[in-house]
Amino acid sequence: MNLSRRDLIAFGIAGATLPQLAGLAASAETPETPARPSPPPEYTVIAEGLRFPEGPVIMPDGSLVVTEIEAGRLTRIWGDGKTEIVATTGGGPNDAKLGPDGALYVCNNGGFEFYEADGLLVPGHIAKDYSGGRIERVAPDTGEITRLFDTVGEHKLKGPNSLVFDKTGQFYFTDHGKTYERQRDLTGLYKANADGTGARELDFGHVSLNGVGLSPDERTLYVADTLTGRLWAYDLDEAGDIVPAMPPFQKGRVVASMPGWTLFDSLAVTAAGNVCVATLINGGITTITPDGDTSHTPLPDLLTTNLAFGGADRRDAYVCFSGTGKVIRMRWPEAGLKLNFGA
Repeated sequence: MNLSRRDLIAFGIAGATLPQLAGLAASAETPETPARPSPPPEYTVIAEGLRFPEGPVIMPDGSLVVTEIEAGRLTRIWGDGKTEIVATTGGGPNDAKLGPDGALYVCNNGGFEFYEADGLLVPGHIAKDYSGGRIERVAPDTGEITRLFDTVGEHKLKGPNSLVFDKTGQFYFTDHGKTYERQRDLTGLYKANADGTGARELDFGHVSLNGVGLSPDERTLYVADTLTGRLWAYDLDEAGDIVPAMPPFQKGRVVASMPGWTLFDSLAVTAAGNVCVATLINGGITTITPDGDTSHTPLPDLLTTNLAFGGADRRDAYVCFSGTGKVIRMRWPEAGLKLNFGA
């Protein structure tokens, strides 16, 4: 997730207090924006006091590991609310997934500037101490950090954001770019081997690619674009390469484009193939079917950024309330898809 202060000014909320922001979201029922269901679902807070948590990973021992972007670290959450630091990566660890060797693979965006808006922690422009975008491997037992790569072809990574492994052990990832005072980077979609070799660009030139996930049959790759509020789908062949949908104009196809003021962050896919996208400003989870039908589950943090499915029936949804520094658990109406190599 990456909203610059200039982006927030464009959206009309920079400098607003948290109650004002909450009031804005609550009043978002305009002719262009579907009404929210009421009341919000019940949930349990399992950790708080975190510094912009994202990338929840359910571990084999039953704990949950999240990234803390502002703090530059990975943190383990135990069921009793106890937390412990797994590794301090520096920069901005954004998303994480378990790989085929049991290690955590991390998209590190290099860091944002952050500011407080009445208790809401908000990321902004590229950090003054920006340390460069990269893909890292973290050993969960020792915290050892290995930089796998920071360049694809001739181009430096700017702000790697989200990743997902396919069944072969390769992973897809997005580079969300960075935002500057008067401009922002174009963004791309990439694929690499788990050992860091073979990294290659699949698509480039989008506004703000973010969350990424695979369909149950791994023939469709879903990617959320934050600032446009769109969910893209890429058709894949048996080798996992993109089959262009609209050559030569676009390699992907738009599954859904949200009305009104709705921004997309990371996503998770259900066992039935529906895509659950963490949603900003209109805070909550937006569920999108492969045919493009949408529904919205409201949640109280305007910066709801990530979710992961777990539990015996995979209906426990672990959701990051990043703006208020919390991770919650709630029951979901359908089972989530078990990730390759995940617990």
